[in-house]
Amino acid sequence: MSGLDLPMARWFGDGQGFALRSTWFMVHVAHEGARALAWLIVLGLALSIWWPMGALRRVAYERRVQLVVSALLALLVMAVLKRTSTTSCPWDLAEFGGVAHYVSHWALGVTDGGGGHCFPAGHASAGFAFLGVYFALRRALPHTARLCLAGALAAGFALGLAQQMRGAHFMSHTLWTAWLCWTASWICDLATTRYMAQRETQESTLPTAPLFASE
Repeated sequence: MSGLDLPMARWFGDGQGFALRSTWFMVHVAHEGARALAWLIVLGLALSIWWPMGALRRVAYERRVQLVVSALLALLVMAVLKRTSTTSCPWDLAEFGGVAHYVSHWALGVTDGGGGHCFPAGHASAGFAFLGVYFALRRALPHTARLCLAGALAAGFALGLAQQMRGAHFMSHTLWTAWLCWTASWICDLATTRYMAQRETQESTLPTAPLFASE
């Protein structure tokens, strides 16, 4: 809505395209490497459900499940939205050597003549997907939760900026990804908290067996 997407894209691209699009670091480290690392973290969190280590032993089983579910939910939301999006990447625009013309993602249903499937920023979700760690840990490990929150935000914005430098996304795509991942994590936290409260209530209302059964 600010109109800054194109001006910011011009910081890194011109009529010849984006100079950093295919550099070794941007492709193999900032893109492929970061994505592989994110999935390794998800795998580690999944294993911690049954075999928690370190401080995670102080986190309830349901919260350890929440760690994984919130990350997977955020990634699923990104995949579904990208699949249905008609917004093309900056490198697809004619201004940067492509064929599409710029259309704001606010203009729903309006195509830009490009390949689409570029909104929101899926790669930035490799960092933002772990915003859910904050929600899952904030009760048992508040300090660790805040550190994880800062780490997830830093990673998400760093990956989003790297993709913007390559011409793969606009900055607004990264901001939307952050909000969507935060919202998905928050909803997952609400559901987990409600489930745990209901289970605690049911357990507290169960009849207690007498110490000695009557003959």
